Amino acid sequence: MKKSFTVVSAASLLVLSACGGNYGSSENENSDSDSGSGSNSGGGDASYTLQVGIVVSENDPMYAGLEQFKENVEEETDGDLEVELFPNSSLGDTPGIQEQAKAGSNVGTLSDAAILGDYQEEIGILQGPYLFENYDEIQKVTNSDLFQGWSDDLAENENLQILSFNWYQGTRNMVTDNAIETPEDLNGQSIRTIGSDIFLETMKAMGANPTGLDWAEVYTGIQQGAIDGAEAQQSAAYEASLYEVSDHYSKTKHIQLITGLVVSADWFEGLPEEYQDIVLEEAKQGGTYASEQVIDTSEEYESQMEDEGMTIVEPELEPFQQATEDVYEEFDGYPELREEILEIIES
Repeated sequence: MKKSFTVVSAASLLVLSACGGNYGSSENENSDSDSGSGSNSGGGDASYTLQVGIVVSENDPMYAGLEQFKENVEEETDGDLEVELFPNSSLGDTPGIQEQAKAGSNVGTLSDAAILGDYQEEIGILQGPYLFENYDEIQKVTNSDLFQGWSDDLAENENLQILSFNWYQGTRNMVTDNAIETPEDLNGQSIRTIGSDIFLETMKAMGANPTGLDWAEVYTGIQQGAIDGAEAQQSAAYEASLYEVSDHYSKTKHIQLITGLVVSADWFEGLPEEYQDIVLEEAKQGGTYASEQVIDTSEEYESQMEDEGMTIVEPELEPFQQATEDVYEEFDGYPELREEILEIIES
């Protein structure tokens, strides 16, 4: 039976996690943050405050992009709009922060397309297996009228405002003890993945048993044998020191992880128009900077993992592409939508 698209409840969302986009968890919900007016909750002199929480560390390229976003927004608003950054899941996990934003709080996060797909069904296809080959192809789609329509609907219907959707976190690959050369090498293995349907179906199609686990618990999960491995981009795998508990990093390149800076639409609309323009522009610039860092440093992260004793595996991709070909059939409307996206890429 094909999956139907429904908005999951807040309680359900809180058990989901998304690496790089969305990945870890925390008990800190910050539920008392001020909402629609955008007023300052940090106790300073600023008239407006935005608290941005992410699950990755300060060393991740995404944090570097957010630092640029913070610096430029505060400079261009003369400090009247303050941006506070919370790495390492210290503000909560991605779905939890997103739920706060939906409720109107002055919070934001980097959310991947699969998690946003729980609210706006079409967006989830952007995390489909082997849909994109690189960042340039992703940007052709996210800069299109098709994506803009999804973004407008998300703001109107779910109170979630995408400031920019160009925060590329890299290629998802396998972190396991054994080398993954074919889908058969994943048979029976419990692999941690993002808790959204298209990720789960992709892992199943590749032969793995997808497992929901907060990103912050992946290291100990592998170490203690609760899971056999995880799928993650280079920066996340290295910063989480997964080379200490797994022997191989197999570059299956099954998903290109693309995320966006998402805030409350009510909070955003409560900003002066000139501040809205600044926030939109600087979110885009910050995403570009972070994405360039990801592209420039992916090989460096691989080299560092090799230096720590991990073996980098380059499998043939065709068997994995064939194994995941039918994933789109599991979602109503995705086969047709996939064709439309491929036309945009090829145009």
